[in-house]
Amino acid sequence: MNEKQGVIYADAKTEGERAQVAATCVRNLKIDFPVLVDSMDNSVERAYTGWPDRLYVVDKDSRIAFKGGPGPFGFKPREMEAALKKAL
Repeated sequence: MNEKQGVIYADAKTEGERAQVAATCVRNLKIDFPVLVDSMDNSVERAYTGWPDRLYVVDKDSRIAFKGGPGPFGFKPREMEAALKKAL
């Protein structure tokens, strides 16, 4: 999808390059809120994100009714939809 939309950038080698790419994205996407750029070692990402991404359904009793596989390739929308219907 990125190739189709012409949104392809080489991996930044410096923080300056990373900031340039971020500024381009902010401008092109018309983002009007503050944007921060992580350092080259991605220390903030490592400290505050949960990997791998997963999708969950929590039922009315606060129990996990569905736990998807690691994303994005483990995301199974039909399985999650079935779990949502059952949980409701």
